[in-house]
Parts: sequence; structure tokens; C-alpha cells
Amino acid sequence: MNFTSELQVAPNALTPQIYCDLRQTCSDLFQPYPLEDVKAALQNTLYSVVVYEEERPVGIARVVGDDRIVFFIKDVVVDPAYQHRSVGTMLMHSILDYIYKKACPSAYIGLMCTPNTECFYEKFGFIRRPNEQHGYGMVKFVK
Repeated sequence: MNFTSELQVAPNALTPQIYCDLRQTCSDLFQPYPLEDVKAALQNTLYSVVVYEEERPVGIARVVGDDRIVFFIKDVVVDPAYQHRSVGTMLMHSILDYIYKKACPSAYIGLMCTPNTECFYEKFGFIRRPNEQHGYGMVKFVK
């Protein structure tokens, strides 16, 4: 674990219960999933990270993809009581460090951010779409 102030970064420490509990703290932004579905999703995750304050998980993030050409950043969640305390930055540094070690040249890193968080991700080099070179990002939800 890396120590920054009283916060600790724990690579690959994400459990289904932590995932569900932390997403619940932001229930207006993130829909709940059944625990069995979360277990399956985490088994197929390339990399995850949890930020703790002492024993309390206060932030999570994970990476999915093929571990070489395509990486997708998912579930960047920070407990509202810990927002604006660099938790999100710690999560992003950890997952980007992982990706940069694994990615081939010109690999794709994608994410879908929650409303009004675009500026946060731009600090890490992400660009908004559409722009002159790229069309809209798209999504479809299974019902």
C-alpha cells in the first residue's frame, strides 16, 4: 500500500461488498447490481483499486478490457464525504499506472463519466467527444 496523508491505496483489493456499498453512497448516480452479478464482473476485471482511510473504503475504480489494446475505466466512485480530497486523483494515478505498463503503442483508453466530471478527467489527458476528429461516444443498456 502507498501512503498519502491518512489515505491508503490498495491495488486489487476491491470486493463485491465494497463495490456495492460504495456505489450505494452515490445512489443518485450509480444503479445497484445484484451481488452475484458484481462477483462475476469483478472476476473479469483486469485491475481494481480501493482507497482507504484507515479501515474505511472511500474510493474505488477498476479497469476492464483486453489488457493490451483496449482498456475501459469503470466505476470510479468516491464517497461524497471524501470528494475534493484527492481520492479520485489517487484512483486515476493507480489505474493509469497499471494501464501504461500493459498497453501497446496507440492503445485505446475509454471511459464514460458522470455529469459534470469532464474537467476532472481532462486533467489526465482525456478528451471530450464529439470533436473534429471523433464522433459521439455511444452506449446501450440491456433491459
